[in-house]
Amino acid sequence: MRIKKSKFVQSLSAFKSFPGQGLPEIAMVGKSNVGKSSLINSMTGNSKLARTSAEPGKTRLVNLYLINESFFLVDLPGYGFAKAPKQEKKKWAAMIEGYLKGSEHLKRVFQLVDLRHEPTQDDQLMVEYLRHYDIPFTVVATKADKLSKAQRGRSIPAICRALAVQPWEVMVYSSKDGTGKEQLLELIGQDVEPGEGEQPPVPETF
Repeated sequence: MRIKKSKFVQSLSAFKSFPGQGLPEIAMVGKSNVGKSSLINSMTGNSKLARTSAEPGKTRLVNLYLINESFFLVDLPGYGFAKAPKQEKKKWAAMIEGYLKGSEHLKRVFQLVDLRHEPTQDDQLMVEYLRHYDIPFTVVATKADKLSKAQRGRSIPAICRALAVQPWEVMVYSSKDGTGKEQLLELIGQDVEPGEGEQPPVPETF
């Protein structure tokens, strides 16, 4: 799959209808500063599409990006930001849950974790939530460029143990050097592109 067009559509403070709704959706979820915005910019080849920041907790809304006029990338608020006020954390959690429960067009969730660290309790709870509601998901281990191949090999088993997944179910990714990009795009293509004999979905008017 190749991404030729990408644009920001809208930010939502709670799940509701939005322009173009009806197209397939792929969501990104993970703790604050895990690299969701960087991954979106990397995979789309548009460095200015999603706002990135060295400061955790910058993604505070549900951000929608239209890709190839045919599906949405959905950037969900980061969780686990320790310095955020308790009420703010509750609001972010409600946004994430509201979207995951409310979307009828969600095809897959990419659960992002930092390859350098073991998954947190929040990561484990999110994966349990996705399993409980039978939402297809793939674990993406970000910031791979910061580790050697040997270090990556030692980190992946810890991720597998914490999240109860197999090594081949963990996709290693680097927004810096493009590691894992083709694999990620191939998987998205399988989820959002119509199969043989199928008709593409018709969205609401943009």
